[in-house]
Formats: sequence, C-alpha cells, structure tokens
Amino acid sequence: MLYTKNEISTISGRLTKLSGQKSILDPAIFQKEIERITIDFAWKSSRIEGNTYTLLETEQLIINKIEAKGRKKEEAIMILNHKDALDYVIKNSAVFTDLSPDAILRIHSILIRNLGVSVKIRSQPVAISGTNYLPPKDHHLLNSFLNESVALINKEACPVSKALIALCLISYLQPFADGNKRTARMTANAVLIANDIIPLSFRNVDELEYKKALIIFYEQNI
Repeated sequence: MLYTKNEISTISGRLTKLSGQKSILDPAIFQKEIERITIDFAWKSSRIEGNTYTLLETEQLIINKIEAKGRKKEEAIMILNHKDALDYVIKNSAVFTDLSPDAILRIHSILIRNLGVSVKIRSQPVAISGTNYLPPKDHHLLNSFLNESVALINKEACPVSKALIALCLISYLQPFADGNKRTARMTANAVLIANDIIPLSFRNVDELEYKKALIIFYEQNI
C-alpha cells in the first residue's frame, strides 16, 4: 500500500515517542523494552541476510552470551554486531539528527566488524542475486552519490519519510562490498531514534517478500 506524504506525516505523529516512553515507564521496564526491540531487530535483520539463528537462540546470545550449537561463529558475530550498532545509535542519537556519510560509515563498520569485510567505500563492482540491476562501480562516483543521498535524506522534514528514504537509497546505492542492507536498516532506525521515535524491529517482515520488494525497487524504482 502506498501512502501520500501527508499520510506518512500523520503516521509519524502517531508513532510512540522514545522520550514519552521514558517519562511514563519505570526505567527498568523501559530498558527491558529496548532490550526486546534489540533482540527482535538483531534476529530479523540477520535472518534477512541468511542467518540461521532462531529468535530464542538470538535472545540467549544477546542476554547470556551463549552461542547456539551447530551454528557458524560468523552468525553469532553478525547478531552481536547488530546489538552493538543499535547500542551505539541509542547512545549517540544526536549524531543522526542530521545524517552524514561518516555516520553511515560508522554504522557499517560496527555491523561488519570481525566478518572480513572492508570498512571503506568499495572500489570494485558488486552484483545482486535475483536482479539485473548493477549498482555504480566507480569509487569516486559512489562517494559523490552517497553525499547526494545524504543531502536528499536531510532535506526531508518528516522523520518517517526520512528513514524510508535512507533505507531505500543506501540499499539501492550499495556503497560497500557487503553489509549494505544491514547498514540501510540500521541507518533508518538511527533516523527514527534521533527523532525520539521507537525503532523498527522488522520482526513481522517476511524475508522473501522483503527481498522481492527490494528487487522491484532496484529494477523499477517504485
């Protein structure tokens, strides 16, 4: 379902505010709610990338630091990196009031830590499974497009629209060798958090439908 800009602004106004939750809830309860969102988001965002951890295994890993048996070490690292990135965003929310390329690179560097992925803007072409779309491959062009994307994101006043634009443009540009969609989802949440809006967990998102929607966006820009 497509929404008009006014409808998105209305939705934004109805979303629960982090600042409001802090004033209403007991601090311990509020922290538990943030913990729940962190677990849900780390699980689902990793799941979209092919991670095989279950939700309960993710909870055990994040809360008790217990890795699931029979899973790859890299899967645990991916999930814990999500937690660390979200922790960073929450503690440094002011950084994301006006987005910058450096802020996006910082998010990416946390998400791909210890996974053997370069932290720099890529200088080689990448291909995306399931689509004929080829993202830009020139390093200087990618830097330029990333700057333009950030300027476009910051130009939008509505926080929800701003987050959606960040999610779409970073996924479309694919500025890094790997970790692009993870960075896009985390950046979108960073924008929401910077505006005192509770982040999206993506928990109820169907992974296959999410990927199909991205492919349509890559190829048709809709």
